[in-house]
Amino acid sequence: MHKGRTGPERTGLAAVSTALLAMSRRLEVRDVLRTIVVSARELLDAEYAALGVPDDHGGFAQFVVDGISAEQWRRIGPLPRQHGILAAMLHKDAPERLADVRQDPRFGGWPAAHPEMSDFLGLPVRDGEEILGALFLANKKGPGAFTDEDEELLSLLAQHAAIALTNARLYERSRELTIAEERSRLAHELHDAVSQKLFSLRLTAQAAAALVDRDPARAKDELQQVSALAAEAADELRAAVTELRPAALDEDGLVATLRTHVQVLDRAHTAHVTFACDGVRALPATQEEALLRVAQEALHNALRHSGADRVEVTLARTPDGGAVLKVRDTGKGFDPQTVRRAGRHLGLVSMRDRASGVGGRLTVHSEPGRGTTIEMEVPGG
Repeated sequence: MHKGRTGPERTGLAAVSTALLAMSRRLEVRDVLRTIVVSARELLDAEYAALGVPDDHGGFAQFVVDGISAEQWRRIGPLPRQHGILAAMLHKDAPERLADVRQDPRFGGWPAAHPEMSDFLGLPVRDGEEILGALFLANKKGPGAFTDEDEELLSLLAQHAAIALTNARLYERSRELTIAEERSRLAHELHDAVSQKLFSLRLTAQAAAALVDRDPARAKDELQQVSALAAEAADELRAAVTELRPAALDEDGLVATLRTHVQVLDRAHTAHVTFACDGVRALPATQEEALLRVAQEALHNALRHSGADRVEVTLARTPDGGAVLKVRDTGKGFDPQTVRRAGRHLGLVSMRDRASGVGGRLTVHSEPGRGTTIEMEVPGG
């Protein structure tokens, strides 16, 4: 008679199933990478896990870790290069299992702040012939080192990770195309607005020319109007050029980039969009990027889904030198009891992951008919 699986085996299968479902539900590449790493570390009971996505220049375009605090990661320094054990994982089909990675001849040492690691298990994440990344685990928590069963489990996880990562890349590409279409639409609207300003400018200038001889006072008033219309047209053109180029976060910093983004949205939408900043200084690049992306997502939600007539964006310095971002709208809001459904719809999971990824936290305040406030706080250095 078939007796079925034992308790521990059922528990293990449930954990695997949970991990695979978690990966399949993420849509953005960064979220998928994070879920893969966390799942791998928990399933194999390892102290540390990492997943590196290689670039074409001998380094890693992305390198996600779990088991290391944000402060430790900051002190470790720049992302690793493709060398030693890390490089080996990008060129092998089979898992690499080592009793002590420090004894391997390919081991090249670690930065001073890097935690000590001994037993090691890693393998590439592949989509056919394409190497999507390399998955690494270190320091098995239980007795003994990594086992054959661990290798099999990690291989299974890597296969599903490849599918989830490929789907996430396709999703982001489709989103990029949507953003491109939105920019094109916005540019068209701005072009129309500028054209209207220039048409008014031409008519007013003609009226002033006709009044110069017979009514100089009125001609002077018309010329002042010409000056005002010209200034407005210049502002619209500047907004159009700004929106059509990528956000220059590296060049302009978070405050200037956010201010420009809000100004453009204020011109393009019927809702009044404002920005205020209080004492925020330069933050680490990863924090600035996360704050900008959360602000953009929250603004998108407010302008597209809330029906708000006013959206306020504020950025303020916290006592420890960090920052708190608030995006507040006067829209329809939603019931916090339905936050799971609303969270998927409004991208709240993605925003929370971005916040936690830089050591911050995200909170959502909403009530039907009372609007919504998205708040993200990041700590100081």
